[in-house]
Amino acid sequence: MGLKSVLYAKIEMKANKDVFYDVFTNKPHHISSMCPLHVQGFELLDGVIGTVGSKICWMYTFEGKKKISKQIIETIDHEKKVLTFKEFEGDVVDIYDNFKSTLHIETKGEIDLVSWTIEYERPNENVPELVNLLDFIVGMTKAVDDHHVKMN
Repeated sequence: MGLKSVLYAKIEMKANKDVFYDVFTNKPHHISSMCPLHVQGFELLDGVIGTVGSKICWMYTFEGKKKISKQIIETIDHEKKVLTFKEFEGDVVDIYDNFKSTLHIETKGEIDLVSWTIEYERPNENVPELVNLLDFIVGMTKAVDDHHVKMN
């Protein structure tokens, strides 16, 4: 049994929350054009984009190295604007077990927020927390948001 960890970040959005949610739900293949320094490619491996159970693959650059993440879409809740992805193959699960990332978009007062939660298990205390990966996800989120702000 590994050491369970949960990391969480909230980012204020400047662009429309519905457009942002739509990109991650229905147009993930567009993300690489919105933040090419973070994500270089997307592939649908099995299923239909935007449906639970579909398998997808992200190609990205993290800490100067090309990486992949093959994921299954576990949850889509259009009402609450929540998406959950579980990595079943890739660079993260080569080291960490049970890696999941959850995207949640919400409004607090007048502010639209993107929340990312990453959950995983470290095999032992010598394996670092994924703080750098969470920072990468925040950077990617800001780049997608900036792209939409520039479009309007």
